[in-house]
Amino acid sequence: MTFEKSCGAVVFRNERKDGKLQRYVLMIKHSEHGHHSFPKGHVEVGETEKMTAEREVHEETAVRIHINEKFRQPVYYRPKPGVKKEVVYFLAFTRQTEIKARPGEVAEVAWIPIEQAESLLTHGNDKRVLSLAIDYIEKKN
Repeated sequence: MTFEKSCGAVVFRNERKDGKLQRYVLMIKHSEHGHHSFPKGHVEVGETEKMTAEREVHEETAVRIHINEKFRQPVYYRPKPGVKKEVVYFLAFTRQTEIKARPGEVAEVAWIPIEQAESLLTHGNDKRVLSLAIDYIEKKN
């Protein structure tokens, strides 16, 4: 059994529109399989989980983030036979609106209104992490 580890973030951005707070979540569409998810990637030697999440979000979307390490949500799955994968997601925030998809790996990157995000996500694990992140934010406010 091979073990892989990746880290990423559920990145939120707030914007005022017509006097109301609108919250957006950063989502990517993968080039290879076309599924929607959050930015993430493999941990490199010498990196902490937080460092990996910050680097991967920036590499895939060109967004700089501020991570809340109190929200750390691991997800486990088997991407192929003989491989077990752990992905650790952090909660992160940014004020940055400009985004850019990483050529080759990411087909699209977008700021999605929070109320539309769950319906776009492909995998149940991602939907669960999004729900936990939203609950965490709402309890803090």
